[in-house]
Amino acid sequence: MARHLFVVNTNPVEGREQEYNEWYTTRHIADLLALPGVISARRFVLSDAQLTDKAHPFKYLALYEIETDDVQDFVARLISRSGTEAMPISSALSLTNSAVIWKELPGD
Repeated sequence: MARHLFVVNTNPVEGREQEYNEWYTTRHIADLLALPGVISARRFVLSDAQLTDKAHPFKYLALYEIETDDVQDFVARLISRSGTEAMPISSALSLTNSAVIWKELPGD
């Protein structure tokens, strides 16, 4: 089965970072891990130490490892659950985000 990395960059709504982190940690990670094919989840916060002084658009990064031979089916299942009782979205999550899926190269 092919491996993929679902990479999500996000920010909280200003002034609601604690609420955002609580929702992400206690609810959203579990909801994503419940999707068939998602085998791991990790979250990161932008470090204060960077290579340049350039502003970064996102403070948080989530990495989800996925095993599937049908990425479109995974995407369809994710979209169909998003915003439902199976995967509620917190209003503390800024709607400006970035989400991409990467395919693992053979031999890696």
